[in-house]
Amino acid sequence: MRVSVSVGSAYYDGENWEDLVEYVKAADRLGVDSVWSAEAWGMEAVSSLGYLAAVTDQIRLGSGIMQISARTPAMTAMTALSMSQISNDRFLLGLGVSGPQVVEGLHGEAFAKPLGRLREYMQIVRMGIDGERLVYDGEHYVLPRPGGEGKALKSSIRPRPELPIYLATLGPKSLELTGELADGWLGTSFIPEHANVFLDSLATGAARAGRSLDDIDIHVNGQLVVSDDVDALIARARPGMAFTLGGMGSAKTNFYNRAFSRAGYEDVAAEVQRLWVAGDKAAAAAAVPEEMVLAAYPIGTEDMVRDRIRAYTAAGVNCLRVAPQGKTAADQIAHLEMSIDLIKSSTRS
Repeated sequence: MRVSVSVGSAYYDGENWEDLVEYVKAADRLGVDSVWSAEAWGMEAVSSLGYLAAVTDQIRLGSGIMQISARTPAMTAMTALSMSQISNDRFLLGLGVSGPQVVEGLHGEAFAKPLGRLREYMQIVRMGIDGERLVYDGEHYVLPRPGGEGKALKSSIRPRPELPIYLATLGPKSLELTGELADGWLGTSFIPEHANVFLDSLATGAARAGRSLDDIDIHVNGQLVVSDDVDALIARARPGMAFTLGGMGSAKTNFYNRAFSRAGYEDVAAEVQRLWVAGDKAAAAAAVPEEMVLAAYPIGTEDMVRDRIRAYTAAGVNCLRVAPQGKTAADQIAHLEMSIDLIKSSTRS
């Protein structure tokens, strides 16, 4: 199994940027597959990767994710081509629809029909990175704009038809779209024992395009932490799970909550969301059961984490993403070294 790392979070403000740079440079030296940025209402996804391209040599640079409502598809294609150009073709384009709170609240765009918009967006981006003139007549995007003075244009940057596109999706239909159109999947809310919640839909979409699940690069986000004090790890993880179930999206639209519900946690997901929306975040965290935390996160003693890593491998995960752990760059790098050794030794045949 390959290892990737994260830069920042949805709300990352860049305050410890120098430490993260040292962390990613160490990841590059250690042979980590890729580094993925985040984007919501903190640092955007691209500028950090441009900086990191200049201070690394081998690690691939992925946007995890660029929000499609924040950029036109043509601009996303040009950005992807630009990043590939300056990074010696190390860029991975990760896209997602985000959620209504961010899309409508931050960008002022309508969130309705996200699946149809994502399909059209993907098609135009593919045209752009393939070097085609952008002529498109869809429900959500029409190029050139009708009735104006625009003309069909193509990027002057060298085309890169092989540039990989990854989608961060959670719902069954959007997962099918990922299997049909994307090179990889950026997964969250993933429990290996319930991998079918995601992978069955990915496989259905892949078959529609004459492919199989083996053609989809499966990346899954994990919060790997090793400690003999398992109770403390669970207590530390509960607030994050409560935020995922209750705060990642609106009370009406929370894709993460729905994903965990499909994995058998419907009652828990509903109760945690109810408490969170009511403003009782402490009670929401307390309502997250220990069993759910240990199923969703590779945390615990070394033996427990090894078992979870093997479960990810058995489920078909190709790459496990770990996040920095520790207050200093030295602490974070030490954790990364431990994580790489643990993942590699646990999956070695």
